[in-house]
Amino acid sequence: VQLVESGGGLVQAGGSLRLSCAASGRAFSITDMAWYRQAPGKQRELVAVITSGGGSTNYADSVKGRFTISRDNARNAMYLQMDSLKPEDTAVYFCNAKYVSHLTTKYLEVWGQGTLVTVSS
Repeated sequence: VQLVESGGGLVQAGGSLRLSCAASGRAFSITDMAWYRQAPGKQRELVAVITSGGGSTNYADSVKGRFTISRDNARNAMYLQMDSLKPEDTAVYFCNAKYVSHLTTKYLEVWGQGTLVTVSS
């Protein structure tokens, strides 16, 4: 399974961006998905998580009320709508997915390569 993020870029403070994460591969079922971010010189942190059915979401306190996580299971895709962006949201954003391989029945985890979001003041 591979994850590919897109949608990052440069935006002014107060603006919006929508990140996308697309999963591809063979014979797998994705369970929970999440967005993480890593700012320069800082550790990677969880931004938002969404369960397999999309019925439950959770957010870091720093993004609550501004970011919205969603997913489209038919497309094996996940999204992060980011509104009211702040300079402190500047980071590389990573897509993360947990999945079950139908070939091995193993429960695995995969990361995307990351997409850079830069918020200017």
